[in-house]
Amino acid sequence: MTYETIKYDVVANVATLTLNRPDMINGLNATMRHEILDAVQTAPNDARVLVITGAGKGFCSGQDLTDVASLDDLDLEAVLRDEYVPMLNAVYNCPIPTIAAVNGPAAGAGANLALAPDIVIAKDSAFFQQGFANIGLIPDAGGTYWLPRQVGFARAMGAALFAERISGRQAADMGMIFESVPDDAFESHIAKRAAHLAQGPTGTYKLIKQAIRKSFENTLDEQLNLEGELQNIAGASPDFSEGVSAFLQKRKPAFKG
Repeated sequence: MTYETIKYDVVANVATLTLNRPDMINGLNATMRHEILDAVQTAPNDARVLVITGAGKGFCSGQDLTDVASLDDLDLEAVLRDEYVPMLNAVYNCPIPTIAAVNGPAAGAGANLALAPDIVIAKDSAFFQQGFANIGLIPDAGGTYWLPRQVGFARAMGAALFAERISGRQAADMGMIFESVPDDAFESHIAKRAAHLAQGPTGTYKLIKQAIRKSFENTLDEQLNLEGELQNIAGASPDFSEGVSAFLQKRKPAFKG
């Protein structure tokens, strides 16, 4: 598929999806949402890890409010249901590891798109902003789902009600994201993190994601039973045999994924 609003490339088992409307700080219009969905669904066939980032100085400014002729004609529920839900589900349920490389501002729906991948890494100078209340809306695009799970009730409520900017460093400190890194080290650090996952046991990563996510709804006994079931699957994989052999032989494992 030829893309108009994103870039998509694959190098060394790393697929990179770049939001590519830098003049609009990569604002999400209908075309971009459709193209993100397509690229995310394509990535598992092409690579063993997916990186999502933004072109230019920003990650994503959220919904492009110029994408409709009139706000009176904007059916927010329909747009969320028909365009955002499939896109976000594709990112969240992607069978390969996903990394959000937040290179700059991530606001509104853009902030919550950034929180959908498995790992979120930001520049120190980047920021996240649940800016919805500033225009009379509630956080959407998964914001009311991810935020309380990542930062707890109090901080999620504060982020939504005050709609203030949260820097990359603050986001890392409060557990909203995995880590933030100095701006000048960002690109090399993302490449290193992506390469690590691209060379890892991809099937095992899928099981890890499944186990951790189910823990939010399972009892302890249910989770322990799930761990046993998934560990049995992992233990039957060639990557487990390779991992043990490499450990005993004191060499780097060559996982097939």
